[in-house]
Amino acid sequence: MSPSLDRPVSRNPLVSDGPPAVQVLIVDDQPAFRRAARNVVAVLPGFEVAAEVATGEASVDTADALRPDLVLMDVHLPGIDGIEACRRIVANARDRAPVIFLLSTDEAAEYTERVTNCGATAYLPKAEFGPAALRTAWATATASHQAF
Repeated sequence: MSPSLDRPVSRNPLVSDGPPAVQVLIVDDQPAFRRAARNVVAVLPGFEVAAEVATGEASVDTADALRPDLVLMDVHLPGIDGIEACRRIVANARDRAPVIFLLSTDEAAEYTERVTNCGATAYLPKAEFGPAALRTAWATATASHQAF
């Protein structure tokens, strides 16, 4: 299955005015939330949407092809769910897995153990998702990994 990319990567490798933007893959089966997530990423300096997909299978293929820095992964997806897609993305990572934030409308307590077991970095409730939450979660994740 080839990934369905709504937006191609638009970075020009010949132009450098600072560190490269954090490349973000958005995974959600609901177009309204993909649009909202795209808008959140767009207002954060240093972040750029690399692609958007609607299924777990497409997220695995797209992450393998584009190797994003960050994946915003809905838990409830058609086909393989976000938890299984996360496991596969981490297993397929070559030199480093992306930071993966699981998102859902469910309560955070329900996902604490599953986040750790599938290789995700954190769980973010959709009700709290916005620029400040994303910036804070990214800063926390990258501070603990020191890989970025």
